[in-house]
Amino acid sequence: MDDERPPPSEQLPAAQPIRASDSERERVVELLSEHAAAGRLTLAELEERAHHAYHAKTHAELAVLTRDLPERITPPKVRRKVTRWFVAIMGGSNRRGRFRLSGSVNTIAIMGGDNLDLRDAEVDGDELVINAFAVMGGTDIYVPDSVEVVVEGFSLMGGNDERGSRRPARHGAPLIRIRAYSLMGGIDVWRLPTESRGKPLKEARRAAKQLERGLEL
Repeated sequence: MDDERPPPSEQLPAAQPIRASDSERERVVELLSEHAAAGRLTLAELEERAHHAYHAKTHAELAVLTRDLPERITPPKVRRKVTRWFVAIMGGSNRRGRFRLSGSVNTIAIMGGDNLDLRDAEVDGDELVINAFAVMGGTDIYVPDSVEVVVEGFSLMGGNDERGSRRPARHGAPLIRIRAYSLMGGIDVWRLPTESRGKPLKEARRAAKQLERGLEL
């Protein structure tokens, strides 16, 4: 009688994926934050990967998030020069894309407008201070909605406002502290949904307004 049993390789149970624990998720987010501080991840990339890390169920899903990062967390030998000033006088200043910020940065808009998009910026450390001044002009600052934002300062014959998504910030996310001072002008801080990464600013702002009205994306 022929032996109809399957070969030994077919009798072995399939390897099951290893489930990730909360502490392992937290450790991956810490590693991502350290690599971001070293300039390997932009602000938006950090927040996107952190989101996936907290929702990862297995070790394999976590491993994907750090696969393109070196094991040693050391700053690259060559890095972008730190940007300190954004100035718009009787004109416009638009800054987007990848640039480096560290410690504090100053924006000045005098009878003009500043647009500062931080989504693709490299932010050193856990806190960035933005000193924003607007005189008969305006400044718009854009950040991912998962970072912590604190708006301070005052306005005279103008207005400072926080717009966009009302979602709570991620625990342990970088802090963006904005000291806003306006005279006959205004400074708006836009919290853009993390899902809008890579989309044009106009489209991301439209999504932020939708969340501001309490509607889901």
